[in-house]
Amino acid sequence: MTVAEPLRTVTEPLRAALRERVLAHREELLALSRRIHAHPETAFGEHRAAGWCAELLREHGFAVTAPAHGLDTAFRAEAGSGPVTVAVVCEYDALPGLGHACGHNLIAAAGVGAALALAPYADELGLTVRVLGTPAEERGAGKALLLADGAFDGVDAAMMVHPCPFEMAEFRSFALGTLDVAFTGRTAHPSLNPHEGRNAADALTVAQVAVGLLRQQLPPHWRVHGVTTSAGTAPNAIPDRATASYEIRALAAEDLQELRDRVEACFRAGALATGCEVTLTRPEPDYLDFRGDPRLTALWQENARRLGRPEPQRREPFACTDMGNVSHAVPSIHPVLDITGGTCGPHEPEFAEAAISESADRALLDGAIGMAWTAADLAAGQGGGKTTGQAVRRGV
Repeated sequence: MTVAEPLRTVTEPLRAALRERVLAHREELLALSRRIHAHPETAFGEHRAAGWCAELLREHGFAVTAPAHGLDTAFRAEAGSGPVTVAVVCEYDALPGLGHACGHNLIAAAGVGAALALAPYADELGLTVRVLGTPAEERGAGKALLLADGAFDGVDAAMMVHPCPFEMAEFRSFALGTLDVAFTGRTAHPSLNPHEGRNAADALTVAQVAVGLLRQQLPPHWRVHGVTTSAGTAPNAIPDRATASYEIRALAAEDLQELRDRVEACFRAGALATGCEVTLTRPEPDYLDFRGDPRLTALWQENARRLGRPEPQRREPFACTDMGNVSHAVPSIHPVLDITGGTCGPHEPEFAEAAISESADRALLDGAIGMAWTAADLAAGQGGGKTTGQAVRRGV
């Protein structure tokens, strides 16, 4: 099937049945969301969140592997044995100091909800439903690690939804690279023998000035930002160590290496100017830019319209996600659902409060229903199953 071909979709009775399956699990899904929200866990430490999601899926007949793919807080759950494999992605990591100010509690519960709805009809639809619990989205690039270990092998489509202060179907993201910087100098007394010192904090200052000047010559959508993590312990000792953590962003993954080379040159300049040494390391894989699949996006948009979701907006890239890595390998969607009406945005304390609001509950259920419908529509378009009343009659 090509994008230009008409999109076959499932019957209205089956669509209604999938909605009812999500609503039948409403209390379980809302409870899961609130439990994850009340116990925020950061990158690679999401033991409770991953366990709660996996447990609920296991209780409803999914074959669950946990931990999975070499990550202690990842899981893999499957139901059905059809020729079309859809991966429903569950994120559940929180932000340090901010809890679930990115609403990953909703992402996890919506993913579980979509899977629970699809499972009774998977074989008739011609689907294999794979749920992937993916840790460390905020920092750590968990999906890139899972992708490398084969978690998405054999997948025909991958999907997730994300809460936001606006509605968006054609999601776009920056590519992101990370850089840890460590300058090593020589300590000395700043009054007695300063000439014998090599000031690591000065090296970092020189480098940061160079980065600030570099920004004037960068393309409009290239970003460089970072924080100093250490720069000495006392004013009467020349610092022999200074460290920083930086991020670089570009519109496309292909631009990241050029930007990285230019930024790293600034840090080497700081070392050269001060007689220090510098170590540059990448703490995690690069996050690639998200590239949504047009056919899946069209299916989602129609289903969001059926659900009465707000009119989607078109926006420039505004964030980064390791779901971008998945989208380079597998047809993917990552729609965002409005839960605040623009009053606050992700990574703000107010957004954590909004993530358990009435609007968030609706987005959770709509996201689960919309993904279930989209997966079923994909199977219908692929000719993978019997999208007739047989599936409806079999519902449990």
